[in-house]
Amino acid sequence: MDRKVLQALVDQLEITPAALCYYQQAMTHSSYAHEHGLGSNAHNERLEFLGDAVLELAVSEALYLRFPDFPEGKLTRFRAGLVCEESLTLLANQLHLGACLRLGKGEAASGGRQRPSLLADAFEALLGAIYLDLGLDEVRKVVEKQFAPLLEGLANGCLRHDYKTLMQEYCQAAFGITPDYQIVAEQGPDHSKIFVAQLVLHGKALGEGSGRSKKEAEQEAAREAYLALMRKE
Repeated sequence: MDRKVLQALVDQLEITPAALCYYQQAMTHSSYAHEHGLGSNAHNERLEFLGDAVLELAVSEALYLRFPDFPEGKLTRFRAGLVCEESLTLLANQLHLGACLRLGKGEAASGGRQRPSLLADAFEALLGAIYLDLGLDEVRKVVEKQFAPLLEGLANGCLRHDYKTLMQEYCQAAFGITPDYQIVAEQGPDHSKIFVAQLVLHGKALGEGSGRSKKEAEQEAAREAYLALMRKE
């Protein structure tokens, strides 16, 4: 990886690395390591394993301190929303990790730099690198900064992207059932398709939304339904 690209990444994180090799490894996918004969431990999977544990601890601590009145169950649900692939992909994109990744030719050609699972793994590996290089206190600082908008969303009532979970919990508590999602329309050409979804409860559509994927459309339908229900209460 170009040293300037790596330096730009750590500058974004506002850290001063002692050993840049950890960060280069965090951005090295197994396809690149295998293609270049770097060895089985030269890619980021071990760092991802470590980063996953460090992330869970740092996020758990941040939630524990920020929400002193919340019970364990609610903290657990919030943590799950914060450390899920969708959240980590969002944060990885904000850091432009896709451009930093070292990928094999096939992985790069097949869209690896935009693949959510790969980006989320790289974000966790990056935290593992910070932990090994600078320690847990620096991980805490990075997590607090990177997750600040998501934590603020929780403080204001919910994660911006987690309306499906909110609707599921609401419907189970209020009606003893979970909502259904139906794709009611597909618009546009195959390479730029828009999906339209409805959230259905007791045979009635409570919300409708659209998006470039079925998942995105369902989230928008859940958001519309949830906000409508909250206005009635």
